[in-house]
Amino acid sequence: MSLLAGKKALILGVANNKSIAYGIAEAFKREGCELALTYQNDVMEKRVYKCADQLGGVDLVLPCDVQNDDETKTLFATLKEKWGQVDILIHSIGFAPREALEGNFSEVTSREAFQTAHDISAYSFVSVCQHAQAAGVLHETSSALTLTYLGSERIIPNYNVMGLAKASLEASVRYLAGDLGQHGIRVNSISAGPIRTLAASGIKHFRKMLDYAQAFSPLNRNVTIEEVGNTAAFLCSDLASGITGQNIYVDAGFNVSGLPLRELT
Repeated sequence: MSLLAGKKALILGVANNKSIAYGIAEAFKREGCELALTYQNDVMEKRVYKCADQLGGVDLVLPCDVQNDDETKTLFATLKEKWGQVDILIHSIGFAPREALEGNFSEVTSREAFQTAHDISAYSFVSVCQHAQAAGVLHETSSALTLTYLGSERIIPNYNVMGLAKASLEASVRYLAGDLGQHGIRVNSISAGPIRTLAASGIKHFRKMLDYAQAFSPLNRNVTIEEVGNTAAFLCSDLASGITGQNIYVDAGFNVSGLPLRELT
């Protein structure tokens, strides 16, 4: 039997077929999961519908700007009506103004950029979990999963305020796990290595980040959206029923290395 057969998953954050959220959707679809995708605005709507077609059909495609509480509330009301319950909630959303992702952290971080990064990248996960709970779509054995990055705990040039936002997101995972665990709901995160996505293109010198990660990684390579998707499928399956409040690294081992294992090319 497929790993996620009979389960229903809401995935927020699909941007195109290169995005991590798409890799997760692809893995879930392969494992027999029904899917609902969201889009932020009219421009993203076309992209998400295209992704839905590439996935071979998606059950629902719905609007949701995570900065709009009314839209988020409506999203889960619709899911309650259409599905009744949601087994898996995937949050793959992060954003900071481009000008805050280039230069020295202490010089380019404005109050507005700080608030925006934390609101969209961290608070939105708390918000969608709150609204899902209020709508009554989460149930015992439901699972929520978000995406983070090593910049939450180490200095990554130009990652800047996103590092702080991701640290907040990871703390949110632990607190949500502690709170929702009483209802049997699990909450985890995946810390993926650098992957060439639309979101990553906003970080200055991202190509260097990829090269550096490869040189430091024990596997001597970077990871793919497919590998992240496979890990997500496991974490959201019944095989991971005892795992919650955890941050799982999918980065070819980069996080354990202290010095380059091979020469930088």
